[in-house]
Amino acid sequence: MKVRIGLGLTGLPFADARGFWRFVDLCEDSDVDSLWQSDRLISSQPQLEAMSTMAALAGHTRRLKFGMSVTVVSFRDPLVLAKECATIDWLSGGRLLPAFGTGPDFAPEWKATGRSPKGRGAQVDEALTIMARLWSEERVTFQGKHYRYTDARIAPRPVQQPLPLWLGGSSPAAVRRTARVGTGWLGGIQTPENVAPVIAAIRTASAEAGRPIDPDHYGASFAFRFGAFDEPIVQAGAALLGKLAPGQDPRRLVAIGDARAILDRIADYCAAGASKFVLRPIGLAEADVLEQTRRLIAEVLPVAHAPGFASAA
Repeated sequence: MKVRIGLGLTGLPFADARGFWRFVDLCEDSDVDSLWQSDRLISSQPQLEAMSTMAALAGHTRRLKFGMSVTVVSFRDPLVLAKECATIDWLSGGRLLPAFGTGPDFAPEWKATGRSPKGRGAQVDEALTIMARLWSEERVTFQGKHYRYTDARIAPRPVQQPLPLWLGGSSPAAVRRTARVGTGWLGGIQTPENVAPVIAAIRTASAEAGRPIDPDHYGASFAFRFGAFDEPIVQAGAALLGKLAPGQDPRRLVAIGDARAILDRIADYCAAGASKFVLRPIGLAEADVLEQTRRLIAEVLPVAHAPGFASAA
C-alpha cells in the first residue's frame, strides 16, 4: 500500500481569506497529497461550503488533489451535485476526490430544513446511481422513488473516467453501499480498532459483489497536535469527540505528542487496512495551525510517504 497524507481543517481558524490561502499555498508547495473539506451547511462556527471551496482550489492550485469528507448527498440534488463534481474535476485537470455519505442522525441540517433522516439510505442509493451514470453515460433516464429524470445529461464530463466515488459510513447498509457502487472508503471519527472491522467487511462484501475495491483505496481521519494531551485546546477537542463518538477512547481518536506519536497512530491505521489519510491540525488560530502544518510536513511526511512505510507498520 502507498501511504498518502492529506489535510483538513476543524472549523475556519483564519481571520480572513488571506489566511486560508496561506495555508493552501503551504500545502501546495509541500508533499501534502490533498486538501479535504468538511460538509457543514449549518454550524455555530464559521465553515466554508465544500463544493464552492473546491472550485476555488481548482483554480488556485496546480498539484494538490482535493475532496470532501464527506458530502451529505441527502441535502443535495444529484443532478446538481454530479454537475458540480464534473465541472470541478474538469477545471482541475482531474484532481477531484469525491466522497459521499448519508449524514449522521445528529446533523443539525435535518431539523433546520424540516427533513427527516428516515429513509435517507434508499434516497442516497438512488442519487449515487444517478451521479455515476451521469459521469459516464451520454443520456440518463431514471425513474425511482425519490428522483425521476428523462434524458438528463451533463457536459463536460469529468476528466477522470471513471470518476472516483468514495463513501463514508460504517453501518451494515453503508458497507453494502460501498461494495455495490463505491471505489473507496473514508472513515470518520473512529479509532483504528473501529476502522479495522469495517474495512474487513467491505473487502468481503465487495469481493462477493464481484467488484473488489482496490486495497489501496481505504482511508482514515484523525486530528493531531505537536504538544501535550493536557493542553486546554486538546482537552476541549477530546471532550467533543467523546460526545460524537461515545464508547471510543478519545486518546485513540487523536495523535498528540511528537512526530513519533503521530507516525505511530498512522501505523495503527495502516495495520487496520487504511493507507490514505485526512489529518486535521489542532490549533488555536492561524499562526498555530500553520506551525502545526509546517511541522507535519517537515517531520512526519518524509517518513510516512517513504516507500514501504505501510508494510513496515
